[in-house]
Amino acid sequence: MTTAGVQKRVLVVDDSKFVRTTFKSILSTAFAVREEADGEAAWDAVAGDPSIVMVFTDLDMPRLNGFGLLQRIRSAGEARIRELPVVVISGNEEPKTKERAKQAGATDFIAKSADAPEVLSRIDNLLRMVSAARTATHDPLTGTLTPHYLVTEGRKHHAHARRHGSELSVMALRLDSYAEILRSAGKEITDVIVARIAKLILSKVRAEDSVARTADDTFMVISAGSTAAQVQAFGERLRHELAEAKVTHRGQLLKFPSRLGVASLAQGPADSIEDLMRLALRRLDAAPAAARPPAPPSPPRLPPELEAALAQLERADWSGLGPAAPHVMQRLQRIAAKLKR
Repeated sequence: MTTAGVQKRVLVVDDSKFVRTTFKSILSTAFAVREEADGEAAWDAVAGDPSIVMVFTDLDMPRLNGFGLLQRIRSAGEARIRELPVVVISGNEEPKTKERAKQAGATDFIAKSADAPEVLSRIDNLLRMVSAARTATHDPLTGTLTPHYLVTEGRKHHAHARRHGSELSVMALRLDSYAEILRSAGKEITDVIVARIAKLILSKVRAEDSVARTADDTFMVISAGSTAAQVQAFGERLRHELAEAKVTHRGQLLKFPSRLGVASLAQGPADSIEDLMRLALRRLDAAPAAARPPAPPSPPRLPPELEAALAQLERADWSGLGPAAPHVMQRLQRIAAKLKR
C-alpha cells in the first residue's frame, strides 16, 4: 500500500521478539513494519517518523507500558500523532482490560492469537474509517479544518468563554493576490502555495487553536484565551512573513500581499461563534487594500543564561509530565508573578 509512492509504515511494539516477528510476518505483506521493544522507544519512533500510519502495542512492557504510550499519543500537540490509530495487541482478553484500553484511547483491541486474515481485515477497515473521518473534518489540500468543522470546534470555545468569562478572538487572513496567482501560475502552482501558507499558519498557532481554510483565498483562526491585540499582532507577523517570501514562477516573482480582520468577545457581545466569525470577515472586507506590513519589532536582548533557559523550556517535551504537571505550573506561575512586579 503506498501513498504518493511512499509505503505506509506500521509500528509493532512488544517486548516479546516472538510476538513482534509473528505480527511482522502478517503485516509485511501490505506494509513496511517497524519494531520496538518498549513504550519509550515506540514514542521516539512515532514522534520522529511521519510515515507511521498505525501503531500496534502490547500493554505490559518495560520502561513505558502500553497505557502510558497511549496517553502520550492521545495528548500529543501534533495532530498527526494525536490522531494515529492505536491497536492494542494483548493476550489478556478480559473485558476489564479491553474497557480500560478503550478508555485510554485505543482504536481497537486484537488478541495475540488472531490469525492473519482477521488482522489484515481489521487494519484495512480501520484505515478506511480513519481516512473517511479525516476527510470529513479536514481540508485535503491544506490539512486545516473544514469550515463546517471549524464552526463545530468554535462553538465549544464560545460556550466555554461565555461560561467562564474568558477571552476568545477570531482572525481572518486573506491572500489578496490569490486570483492573480491563479491566472498567471495555474491551479497546480496556486494549490502548492496555499498549502505552504497553511503549513506556515499551522506551525505558528498553539495546539489549542483551531485553523480552517474558509474560502479559496482565506484562512480563519479561532484562538481561545487570546485578546484581540494578541491575535492582531500574530496576524501582522504572518503578513510580514508572507510579504517577505521569495517565490518565482517562470522567472516572475510572485507576491503575497494579505489583509486581516479580527474580532473578539471583549470588543462586544456575540451570541454565537458564527456572529464572531462574520464580524471578523466584515472587518477583513473593510480593511484597506493590502500594503507591505512593517517588520515586527526585534525581541529585546536577554542575558545569555536567561536566553538559554527560555530556549530549553521552549524545546522541552511537556507531554510526559503526568502528576508533576501541577507542580511545574505553580513554579511557572511564581515566575510570571515576579515579571509583573
